[in-house]
Amino acid sequence: MSSSPALLDQFRTLAPNYDVVLCDVWGVVHNSYVPFADACESLVRFRAGGGCVVLVTNAPRTGDIVAEQLDELGVERAAYDAIATSGDVTRVLLLARSRQTAFHLGPERDLSLFRELELPLGTADTADYVVCSGLFDDTVETPEDYRPLLGRFLSRSLPMICANPDLVVARGTEIVYCAGSIAAFYEELGGQVIYAGKPHRPIYERAFALASNARGGRTDGRILAIGDSIRTDLAGAAAFGCDCLLVNTGIHAGPSGPGTGEGPTAAQFEKAGVWPRAMMQRLAW
Repeated sequence: MSSSPALLDQFRTLAPNYDVVLCDVWGVVHNSYVPFADACESLVRFRAGGGCVVLVTNAPRTGDIVAEQLDELGVERAAYDAIATSGDVTRVLLLARSRQTAFHLGPERDLSLFRELELPLGTADTADYVVCSGLFDDTVETPEDYRPLLGRFLSRSLPMICANPDLVVARGTEIVYCAGSIAAFYEELGGQVIYAGKPHRPIYERAFALASNARGGRTDGRILAIGDSIRTDLAGAAAFGCDCLLVNTGIHAGPSGPGTGEGPTAAQFEKAGVWPRAMMQRLAW
């Protein structure tokens, strides 16, 4: 392709071509503070027309906790059938290391990752591996602040499980670092990283299994991924073999904010080697 994909105004023109939507959350459905009403309405209408919606998020928390957070934000449950999270995929990886001690790198709010697993937690000097769910304080810190700690991990050859592969996320009008930035830095230093979440296949397999369950066991269906990131949503959809609708309300919104006409360019798609089925300034029916 030599030009950007078609820019749509209405999701209703694309929706009839699909049976299942795998929809990103942060940047598409809400901005961490308020829900996007048009996006929520679009998902509700898609489901009302017989479609299935599974929210797919790199949140380093379990699906039930994300559902509670969506409730608090005012995202109605009629907008989705199920939720697949990076946290749920991470917990599978943790169970495989049940005899080992972990060091948790991330804020206390992510300790739910370890809930009811009865896994031992240790220090940087006693742990067998690292679980990175984010920065300790993403309001002021950057990955560079973690160079000394990552050096200690590297000196002991500790593998790292990254519970959120996102590099950054849009929080309101601010862009903040995520666990993926720490993991990428650790790889640059020579460390080993195991990723849970988008763009890697396990979270899509989990999402489609949830969709199949919601559809009464059906394993067929035309799938559309909706997201705001070339690196995770678009690349992950392409690797999973489904189309992607890229929206301009998250990290690619540009300095003037969502809906301004700024966003990903043909050059960015060319560089990434992946192209969306279509684009929208924001998800709207």
